[in-house]
Amino acid sequence: MGQVVADGTASRRIIGLTGGIATGKSTVSDYLACRYEWPVLDADVFSREAVAKGSEILGWVRDRYGPSILLPDGTLNRLQLGEIIFSNASEKQWIEQRIHPYVRARFREETAAIAPTQTLVYSIPLLFEAKLTHLVTEIWVVACSPAQQLERLMKRNKLTEREAQTRMDAQMNLDEKCKQADHILDNSRSRAALLLQVDELVGA
Repeated sequence: MGQVVADGTASRRIIGLTGGIATGKSTVSDYLACRYEWPVLDADVFSREAVAKGSEILGWVRDRYGPSILLPDGTLNRLQLGEIIFSNASEKQWIEQRIHPYVRARFREETAAIAPTQTLVYSIPLLFEAKLTHLVTEIWVVACSPAQQLERLMKRNKLTEREAQTRMDAQMNLDEKCKQADHILDNSRSRAALLLQVDELVGA
């Protein structure tokens, strides 16, 4: 189904790609970009832009947490910020209230620059949490078991079990996301099995 624009006509298919941390969203988005050449707009990329060196938002972060939140080269100390926001819900909310408006604006800008008939992929880890479901025409959730998610996150980010679990707990429960999905991609098996499901959905 295409998104309805101001004049009431259907314009484009916009896939909201989400899931839990370390469930395999990047594998799916990279495949869609490479195999099908669908533009992928990534909320994580825009979030990093928001706190880039010299940005206004990074200045606000420094003012709130002090100069130690910056690395010697003036960029954000992401490890330190992660320790703050994943252990303090109010600080996480403060950060999101600054970054989310920037991310929404970047989605609007990038979407406006792409032909209105082109299918797009919005890769948004916090699609539900940030209440951005209205931006997409269908929702794909990449899922695996909690045990697999924990193991993958620990390995990918070099985290302890406690650190990884804290990050998982900071997001909406994956089962809840699956209940609200139009399509669920099961990433509990092989990469090939996951991409076969993607192929099926592309042609749906």
